[in-house]
Amino acid sequence: MLQKIENPPYAEMLLAWYDRHHRDLPWRTSPPMTAKGLRANPYHVWLSEVMLQQTTVQAVKPYFAKFLAQWPRVEDLAAAPSEDVMAAWAGLGYYARARNLKKCAEAVANAHGGVFPDTEEGLKALPGIGDYTAAAIAAIAFNRQAAVLDGNVERVISRLFCIDAPLPGSKGAMRAKVAEITPANRPGDFAQAMMDLGATICTPKRPACALCPYNSHCQALDHDEPERFPVKAAKKDKPVRVGAAFVAVNNTGEILLRRRTETGLLGGMTEVPTTAWTARIDGGTDTEHAPFDADWEAAGTIVHVFTHFELRLSIFRARVSGSIPFGANDEWWEPITNLDAQALPTVMKKAIEQAVPLAFNKSRKT
Repeated sequence: MLQKIENPPYAEMLLAWYDRHHRDLPWRTSPPMTAKGLRANPYHVWLSEVMLQQTTVQAVKPYFAKFLAQWPRVEDLAAAPSEDVMAAWAGLGYYARARNLKKCAEAVANAHGGVFPDTEEGLKALPGIGDYTAAAIAAIAFNRQAAVLDGNVERVISRLFCIDAPLPGSKGAMRAKVAEITPANRPGDFAQAMMDLGATICTPKRPACALCPYNSHCQALDHDEPERFPVKAAKKDKPVRVGAAFVAVNNTGEILLRRRTETGLLGGMTEVPTTAWTARIDGGTDTEHAPFDADWEAAGTIVHVFTHFELRLSIFRARVSGSIPFGANDEWWEPITNLDAQALPTVMKKAIEQAVPLAFNKSRKT
């Protein structure tokens, strides 16, 4: 067994591993390039970091490519119609991120001449950018010695130093440890190396400790219990909310859609008419709460799990002839062949598919 070093060169050890084993990601500048002084594009770093919040790398890759194809510069994103941005984001979840993305792009374009601030403080002043995202952009794009702490880094740090206070209360101690070992040289590569280590080696279950550059210095491994970390507070049971969704189809194969208000859950997204459920209250679950009179028939139930609650929607469908009394200009008939182009969140896609099986297959074939 290797003799333990009292003050291991944590940064050097990890960067040597990263130089050999880093992931190639579309928003990343590789170590050979950073060694030449090249930095990642701040716009690309910001866009990827916002998308990666609560979302996997594999899920983000196609969205990242799609956004850059439509809006190559932050000024392009700032000038885009909000409904186009929400439509491009549809399916990625956590839709407040998309609304803040648009606001932040507008702030960078209009107040900063299209140039992102290069400090944590300046970045945190932008809409939707918190401590983690500001630190990540500052380190990766601007070579600032910032302490970057995401879920992967929390796992590495809590195991490396046996930080056994439960999350989220232990975040401060973890951030302090990250700050302590983040080097002045190559802080962006170090931050990304920590992320890669947590994503590929120091995984939640069955970590590959034998391959870890820190295996001779990891306190959790020394106690033979790395999977115990990070310690998390006991989860509370998610409340269950109920409501109903109404899928109306007209004689020409169009589905009635409407746009949600800009604020609140799924704000600004597209939906079929529903009852007034929220994360805190139930909505009606029968046709007495339908948006207009029609021959509604039950089409089953869907379940969708949000971060803080579970939603169960009773689905009703109706074939509608002629016109209906639209609301305040927020409703329209959309051809079923064009559904994929709409800003429909996953829960609404589930509702439509429950009422009209293969609806999105028809959309994708056009």
